[in-house]
Amino acid sequence: MEKITPKVDLAFKKIFGVEENKDLLIELINATVSKEDQVVDVTLLNPYNPKNFRSDKLSILDIKAISETGKRFNIEIQITDEADYDKRALYYWAKLYTDQLKVSQDYSKLNKAIGIHILNFISIADNKKYHNVFRITEKESGIAYFHDLELHTIELTKFSKDPDENLTSLLEKIKTSLDIWTAFLTRHDLLNKDNLPGPLAIPSLKKALYVLDTLNFTDEERMAYEDHLKWLLIEANTVEKYRQEGEEKGRQEGIRIGEEKGKLEGKRERNIEIAKTMLSKGYSIEDIMLITGIHYSDIQSII
Repeated sequence: MEKITPKVDLAFKKIFGVEENKDLLIELINATVSKEDQVVDVTLLNPYNPKNFRSDKLSILDIKAISETGKRFNIEIQITDEADYDKRALYYWAKLYTDQLKVSQDYSKLNKAIGIHILNFISIADNKKYHNVFRITEKESGIAYFHDLELHTIELTKFSKDPDENLTSLLEKIKTSLDIWTAFLTRHDLLNKDNLPGPLAIPSLKKALYVLDTLNFTDEERMAYEDHLKWLLIEANTVEKYRQEGEEKGRQEGIRIGEEKGKLEGKRERNIEIAKTMLSKGYSIEDIMLITGIHYSDIQSII
């Protein structure tokens, strides 16, 4: 099997959703959220367990965690674009928030819930930023009255979409901790854990690359991983196909427009010649306009 990619949800959860790599999950969360939501420790609410693989097939590979202060986190990497993904993200957040409350408990027991959705596709076409944060605010003043709702989207293809990107151009993008983890998720193939340059030379990234290099799959896990990887490849090929078809369609349309423009210009030149002949033979301007379709000002220019 080729080198494993952490963009596939199965590999992502085996890296970030296990107890021994909890420090990597904490780093990823802290790189994403604001200072007020930074965590010191988390408890995994649904840790990756290969024993459950046969029964549930890991159909939902999100990572749920609770911080030492009670804040809830749901982290999910999504391979392909699904219809109404925004509604799905909000639904997951709602469950994360409401599941906190046990029977007869007071609403004051509810803690902030944060969804982090890492997407291998463009979901927010109107914004070039790859990381967007959504909260409920008052429409005109922007006041944030409901503080417990927060959703993050991290669109990987906005960060790195050039398959020929090199390490130098990748390093130019690294400004924040989230940039480092996004670089790991998108261009881990450019990174050598034993020789990490400049801003990437941090122990947690080195560990993540080591974990990625040493991931072991059972036969069932391997089959699931390869099935999910096929979705990535099909999606990439489909996007490239549509891009090429769009370019070809644009080229053909350009040729057609050029030909039409050439025909119109040729027709106009012929009509101008006809107008000149008609003027020389004493035809009225009105008759020339009617027969040739040339504008009055053009005939005046000829005169």
